[in-house]
Amino acid sequence: MLYKTICLHMIQERPKMYDRLLSNRQLLPTLNRLADELKTRHETWKEQLSQTRPGSDESQIASEAAEIALKELADRLPAESPPDESEAFSLDDAMAYLNRPSPPA
Repeated sequence: MLYKTICLHMIQERPKMYDRLLSNRQLLPTLNRLADELKTRHETWKEQLSQTRPGSDESQIASEAAEIALKELADRLPAESPPDESEAFSLDDAMAYLNRPSPPA
């Protein structure tokens, strides 16, 4: 699975965040961290689903695990603009949000 490509696409869907990360030279470190997290969550979900559904098709489990891991990541990324505010979030706020611990599986 191309975790970095997926994460880059998710960041690029948030142009303000992408531009700020790029201009502050934080795009690559953030991309690497998110890709590592996505991979870890995907593998964790594959293991958990395999244990709860023995005998299930591995490709189906991998696909479902990917969907769950991607949903978790998307939910963790800040929206393009904060609700009920006309100004964009700050880079510090976005980085603090992204650096918070992942929820347990």
